Amino acid sequence: MKIASFNVKMLGLSKVNDDFVRTNLIKIVSRYSVVVMLEVVDANGRAMKNFLKKLNEYSKMLGRSTYREKFVFFYRESEVKLIDSFQYEEEGRDVFAREPFAVQFKCLNTGVCVKLVLIAVHSKPEDAETELNALGEVVQAVKNEFNNIMILGDLNADGQYLSKKKKENSPLWYPPYFWLIDDDVDTTTSNNNDHTYDRIVVYGKRMHEAVVENSAKAFNFQRAYHLSDADAQAISDHYPVEVELQ
Repeated sequence: MKIASFNVKMLGLSKVNDDFVRTNLIKIVSRYSVVVMLEVVDANGRAMKNFLKKLNEYSKMLGRSTYREKFVFFYRESEVKLIDSFQYEEEGRDVFAREPFAVQFKCLNTGVCVKLVLIAVHSKPEDAETELNALGEVVQAVKNEFNNIMILGDLNADGQYLSKKKKENSPLWYPPYFWLIDDDVDTTTSNNNDHTYDRIVVYGKRMHEAVVENSAKAFNFQRAYHLSDADAQAISDHYPVEVELQ
């Protein structure tokens, strides 16, 4: 079972209607059992409906769950069943530019995680440290409802937004949290940096043991599909980050 997060850079109707972009997005998304797409700009839902239609023409039947057109989950109905969702609500303060959103799935073909919760995150760059530290509260809130937790998304967790020292000062840098995407993994299509903005973090030893060893990585679709720099960046300025569960 393969899970991914993909910041698709302002994904709306114009990109979905672009044959080249859509074809490659379908190839990318079809690699996964579940993928959460970030930076979806689709107020009336038309873009995602059109994309899902084309996606299902290409691959096995997939479902869709969406929150405010910001986070969109695509999933294979033959591999997971959508059970529930949880919207994190801040009380008395406004830390998150985009509040994390959790979705619970029943995994139909895995031996370790019968049920799995994915928390989608897209941090505001200049608030990356503050939002990272606040994720502990999100996990505790989700734990009251669900188990087997995975945080995934664009945490802007590198470069000028989040230094190594700041990460090491965060309680989320240490067990029971396990960061699956290493700091030397380039998650951007830009040639101007090799930052690891996108991350997958699992909570708890049991969840960590469910991860297939060495399966967490960025999917470099530019190299895989032999694309030019311009063509890769037309698809997105980020690569998906992915992981496989037993």
